[in-house]
Amino acid sequence: MHLLPTKDDVEGILRETGALRTGHFVYPNGLHSNEYLQVPLAMRYYQHARTLSVGLSRLLRANPEIRAIIPQLSIVTPATGGLPVAYGVCEALRAHRVYWAEEDDANPALHFRQFIEPMPGEPVVLVDDILRSGEKLTVMMELLHSWRANVVALATVVYQPNPRTRTFGDLPFYHLAKFDASHFTEAATCEQCRAGVPAVQVWV
Repeated sequence: MHLLPTKDDVEGILRETGALRTGHFVYPNGLHSNEYLQVPLAMRYYQHARTLSVGLSRLLRANPEIRAIIPQLSIVTPATGGLPVAYGVCEALRAHRVYWAEEDDANPALHFRQFIEPMPGEPVVLVDDILRSGEKLTVMMELLHSWRANVVALATVVYQPNPRTRTFGDLPFYHLAKFDASHFTEAATCEQCRAGVPAVQVWV
């Protein structure tokens, strides 16, 4: 393993832990894919979680502007799937604190719990396990700005963009590995269905 994990290192960890699988998968929206990727499956294992989190922290620390504000820096994630990454990065950086936003039946909009919220002017690194569409990260950034927090960077373990992935302007963006977008098809045009390959239903 290199001081900073390479794309091959990251892919190896994801495959070893079952976070990245090749096969025939049916997603809740009805689309079929030849790939399944859920980074939190890799974060279940301490050593792998540490490797990925420390790798991201080293990318962030290499930015002198971020390095200078680490004692005041908060690590924030838009969903529970990003919490292991956020806590790992916070520990490796020795940053100030971790917090997150959530949705619930009473308030379906992304929001902070009472007393778990930004301070005006607080420097924040927005962290998640993966960036695909960027939609939730965009909403999270808008939420942080509404509280007058200062988002200084975005960091994810995996970057898997598609033609509709949102961009974040000049905001520094760090990731350990960039993968091609997953290939999705309708059931009627799925080659694996035609070949009779059994499908695995993806829950989320």
